[in-house]
Amino acid sequence: MPALRALRPFAHREYRVLIAALAISIFGSGMWAVAMVYEVIHLGGGPLELSLVAAAGSVGLVVFLLVGGIAADRVPQRLLIIAVEGANLAVIATISGLAVTGLLQLWHLAVGAFVLGVGAAFFFPAYSAILPRILPAEDLLAANGLEGTMRPLLQQAAGPAVAGVLVASLSPAYAVTGVAACHLLAFCILNFLRRQPVPVSSDGAAAAAAAGSAGDNSSTPARAGTSVLHDLREGVGYTVRTPWLLWTLLWACISVLFLIGPIEVLVPFVVRDQLGGDARMFGFLLAIMGAGGAAASLATASFPLPRRYLTVMMVCWGAGSVPLAAVGFMDSFWAVAAALFVFGATGGVGMVIWGTLLQRRVPPHLLGRVSSLDFFVSLALMPVSMALAGPAAEVLPLWLIFLVAGTVCPVMAVVAMIAARMPADELAHPLAGGAEEPFSDGLVGT
Repeated sequence: MPALRALRPFAHREYRVLIAALAISIFGSGMWAVAMVYEVIHLGGGPLELSLVAAAGSVGLVVFLLVGGIAADRVPQRLLIIAVEGANLAVIATISGLAVTGLLQLWHLAVGAFVLGVGAAFFFPAYSAILPRILPAEDLLAANGLEGTMRPLLQQAAGPAVAGVLVASLSPAYAVTGVAACHLLAFCILNFLRRQPVPVSSDGAAAAAAAGSAGDNSSTPARAGTSVLHDLREGVGYTVRTPWLLWTLLWACISVLFLIGPIEVLVPFVVRDQLGGDARMFGFLLAIMGAGGAAASLATASFPLPRRYLTVMMVCWGAGSVPLAAVGFMDSFWAVAAALFVFGATGGVGMVIWGTLLQRRVPPHLLGRVSSLDFFVSLALMPVSMALAGPAAEVLPLWLIFLVAGTVCPVMAVVAMIAARMPADELAHPLAGGAEEPFSDGLVGT
């Protein structure tokens, strides 16, 4: 049954421990997004101070992301994940103590946000790299789908809602204390992870050989005697030599550049000028987009990986951008909501498949670095896209900006599929049902 397929990862003890801790940590991150804002305001800060604190977190994430990927391939992922959660706990507990005692200052929040950003840069590559070690290959799609379902529900909805209640009924300091409690519980749960197991993918022998010996030192032998620069070149080199990987990342660069700015910066003006709405309507539209992503992620987790996995992924991403081309012409709330729901849903399907492909087709000893490159590419261009959207709207009509954004991305999806010969590649490397070739991967079309 599809519903049972989505729950199959829970049959594995290590996954249950990991996902429980991740859910609590993500919930805490959602609380922090609200608690941090109102702590800044409580301290007398305004938009400038809030921007500086938020930027500190982004700088920590972007600057250390590639280093985090290298660390995920050098250091046992279990230890790295526990260390990051311990650092998060220490930072938030310190801020909570300072807030409760009335000693908190704005620079404390900025430093704390920076450290949390650095922690995220190390956590997510390690999380991506550890999943293939604790789950069979056929369960990775479901695991990624569950995460894609959980993140918008907990980080974008439940966490902020609970923090808002605490701030309104008590004070921002109590909300920060709630965040600290989440990280404490997540840290305690993570310590129940056993020493890092041998990969259990269908190509377990090849994966183990690529990763090194078993146990908590399994990721270190392959990296022994190499420099950080060598490791970075190795990860970049593999990406450049792997057509499906390279062209998907190129498409991601273009899509982030053309789509994120219009959605984050210009949709509020569509709401105001075309729909006659306010901030509540904008928030509701974003919630609808998140709900589409969550529902589609859960649905993707409930079925096997498609045989034409690259084609399905690129068609979802490309076709899902098309409704955005009409947003600038729409004067109906429900039409805009439908466009954003489709965009969120197709994006969710594509991201679940993409995460699974990284874990199944990238050799384990490179997975941390390739995952961090993927994350870095997306994050690096987000602020650029948002910075360009405002000036573009000063000289171009909104309808034209959305029309270009919704047209360029589908066209580039087709270009990427052709350039990387994705239809031939996915047939040469079948993944459906857990079967796959050893890591002879990605050289079709080179």
